[in-house]
Parts: sequence; structure tokens; C-alpha cells
Amino acid sequence: MSLSRRSFSGLLTAASLTVLPRVSAQSAAIYRHGVASGDPLVNRVIIWTRITPAVDEAVVPVEWAIASDASFSRILQQGLTYTSAAFDYTVKVDVVRLDPNTTYYYRFSVRGTQSPVGRTKTLPSGTVDRLRLAVASCSNYPYGFFNAYRLIANRQDLDAVLHLGDYIYEYGNSTFGDGTPLGRIPSPNKEIVTLNEYRQRYAQYRTDPDLQEAHRQHPWIVVWDDHESANNSWMGGAENHQPETEGDWNARRFVSAQAWSEWLPVRDNPFQDGGQIYRTFRFGDLLDLVMLDTRIVGRSEQVDATSPLIADPNRTLLGIEQERWLNTQLSNSQGRNTRWRVLGQQVMMGQLLNTDGSPFNPDQWDGYLASRNKLLQYIAANQIPNVVVFSGDIHSSWGNEITFNPFVPSGYTAQAVEFVGPAITSPGIGDRAQATALQAQIGATHPHVKYVELFRRGYMLVDIDKNRAQAEWYHVGTLTERSTAEELGRVLLAADGQSRLVAGSSSTARTNSAPFAP
Repeated sequence: MSLSRRSFSGLLTAASLTVLPRVSAQSAAIYRHGVASGDPLVNRVIIWTRITPAVDEAVVPVEWAIASDASFSRILQQGLTYTSAAFDYTVKVDVVRLDPNTTYYYRFSVRGTQSPVGRTKTLPSGTVDRLRLAVASCSNYPYGFFNAYRLIANRQDLDAVLHLGDYIYEYGNSTFGDGTPLGRIPSPNKEIVTLNEYRQRYAQYRTDPDLQEAHRQHPWIVVWDDHESANNSWMGGAENHQPETEGDWNARRFVSAQAWSEWLPVRDNPFQDGGQIYRTFRFGDLLDLVMLDTRIVGRSEQVDATSPLIADPNRTLLGIEQERWLNTQLSNSQGRNTRWRVLGQQVMMGQLLNTDGSPFNPDQWDGYLASRNKLLQYIAANQIPNVVVFSGDIHSSWGNEITFNPFVPSGYTAQAVEFVGPAITSPGIGDRAQATALQAQIGATHPHVKYVELFRRGYMLVDIDKNRAQAEWYHVGTLTERSTAEELGRVLLAADGQSRLVAGSSSTARTNSAPFAP
């Protein structure tokens, strides 16, 4: 295979549109970027909005309320907070003293004008029988409409949405997608570098109604990938950062992290320069979700695919501190007898090699052999069962078994499984015939790859119970118009205690789910 990741491109077909509920013109003007919630815990959750004042104001007072019902007949908590230009007029409230596994409704008010109502949910505690998560990544604004976000919004019984990065892209128009035909030209129309430019780009993305609705109906758990800063970023720089013309990398990294933190419903860590995004979410005794930073915090610089440095034990993808932290999370989860351990992270872990045996993309775990081997050695040595990896970044759909070397039959003992989600809009292989041929080639030469689809965009639904962790790949019908058409691509599951993937059947929605926010 000689295709680069950026050379992937796509083409899809058409269907219909679901619209947001009506809000007053004044409310739409003030809350033009919607509402959101995120980083749920058993007793707290972040609620978010952004105020668009008619004129710049030094301080804007914002009231908030959270209720047990969408009509707010039973308000449980309310309060007053403030925002200003220093925070780009974004608002975050960390609401505490909540009950586990409970749906809540929230809203904001500025001088009597109320925001749309948002819907959120806390994490469960104790015995948990089942979870449903949507997994998304790679939403490139000029490449098309965010129909997959609308489909996620329409799923009523999700416990949370996981976003694995590339929430925005830093490019100007026509660098990676031409938004001219659809009226989706990036703003500002240039590569973004400064704090104000990153803020403008987030503001544009958050005007998209489908993205807004997915945020409004579900709590999100997010990490960044590279395009929230610059393509193929690492700890000390990025492929798409030129210090001679774009200034100091650390300054760009810091302002991109600041804008990400302002515009996403994440719980800030003020003790970390540029933010620490690796953290753990516990879903009772069923699942521990360990979100990682494989992109910046400890990543060594990428090397060429044929470089002997690929195997250098001194190069790292996670960094020593995060590696130790991850090992602790895995062992603690095992010690609590939690059934499943899920790693939410950015780049594909399963091997993908060219015909000469070199990594197809050394930006992935393939480019950091020592890091992958150390993780798998820790899992094997400690006999840690039921490890599942969620990945994004590659703009395509994959189901992989994770082992030290899948190309040596005598050594094929899988230590984990991996579910890789398709992009929301960013392209895979643009020619369907070429994609089909390459899928067949990968299937014939990569025994650990149990599913690969390189052409279509969409999202994953992951349904987990005591007996299995199951991924369902859903693909959208078109990107060129707003649509709610989707197609189920494949269903794979890993049974309890078995790090192997087998075919499954699509899961049914749970009953007794709380109503949508109106």
C-alpha cells in the first residue's frame, strides 16, 4: 500500500433532514452556539454554553438551573456564574451533589432570556447490567454535513458520546477539503495559529445544528487528536507547524489547548500547562473507561516508516508518566473486579503494514513498537482480561485483535480487541473500487483484522453488558445534504474473557429511557 492518510477521499448518496426545535430569535442570537454537557461522574457533570453579547461586555452574569424534568417543574439546583471575553464568553458550571445514573435537564438564562434545554446523565454506580456509547471522531467542516452527529443525537438511550479527537481541523479552505459548493468554507479562511483564530474555528463548528443537537441531548467525553492543534503533532512540534513563519510551537500548543478547553464541556485541570486530558470514568462494576493522550503529552517525534528508530525503546507514544498511570488504572480496575476495561484513544493500535513490512502510517502505534509491546506485556504479565481499545484518526472502520505479532501464527495470542470508528466527514479511500480491492488485500494479509471498510463515513455504537462488548458500525448515506439515512455496516463482539472478535447481531434499544430535551 502506498496511499498516504491524507489521500483518502469519499463520495456518498442522499436522504432527508431533521431540524432543531424552534427557539425565539433573541434566544438564538444570545445562545447561537447551543448548550452542551460533559465529563459526567456519578455525582457531578459539566454543563456548558456560550454567550454572544450584542456588544462587548466586561462581565456577563449568567444564571443556570438543573431539573429532573424537561419542563422544569422540579428545579433541583440553580445558581449564578459569570463570563467575559477572557473566556471567549464561554460558560462552564460543574454541577455537584447529583444522583448516580440519573437523567437531568439544564438551561441557562441571561437577563431573562433562556437558552435551549439540554439533557445530560450521570454515571452509574454499583451493579450495572448494560451500557450504550456512541463513538465519533474526525469531523472536517468543509468535507460535508455532519449527518452522523444528527444520527447520534437521535439515539435516545445512549449513556454518553465519546469523541476521540479531530473535533476541528486547522486548515484553510481547499487544503483538506473544499467547502465552497456547500457553503462550508472554514472561518477564518486560513490555517489557524493564534488563540483568536482557534476560537473562531470552534465558534463556526458549533453553529452546525447537527453537532449542536448531539451535544444538547447527550453528555460527551472527549480527547483531542492532532488537528485541534496541527497535523501530526507530537510533544515538541508538528508536521504542519513551521516555526519560521508560525512562531513558537509551545505557544501554539498552549493557545490551541486553551480554545479546546473553553469550547468543550471538559473539567479543567488548572495544574497542567496546556491541560492534562488523560483521565478515567467508572461505569459501576461493568466498565472502566480510560481516556488517553497518544498525541502530545509524551509522544516522541514521528520517524519515517523505514527508519530503524521505529523499534527504539527510548521513543514513546504515551510518555513514561502516562504509561505508569495507565498501568495503575488497569491494575486497579482488575482489582475491583470490574468486568471491562476500555481505552479511549486517538490512533489505531492494530498492525497495518505495507507489502515490504514497513508501517503504513508511523504516526500510529506501528511507529512506536516499544510502547505497544510494553502495554501488551503488562496486560499479559498481569493477566488483565477484557481490554477493549476504541480508536479514531484513520477515517475508516476496523475491528482488530491486538497481539504482539499477528503475522506469526505460533505467537498469535490476542491481549485485547480494538474497535476503530469511521470519520464523521473526513475522507477514507475516495474510489469505491479501489477501497474494495484494498479491503480484500488487507483481509488476505492481516489475520488480526476482522473487519475493514475504507470508503464510508459514520459513527460506532458500542453496546456492552456482562457477557460481551459489541461494536456496531453505522455509515451515513450522504455528506452533500443534510440527511438521517444510515446503514449498518458490520457487528462484531468480544465475549467475556475472550480477546477475539466474532460476528454479532445489532442490539436493540433499551426501554424506559428518559425523554429527549424538547
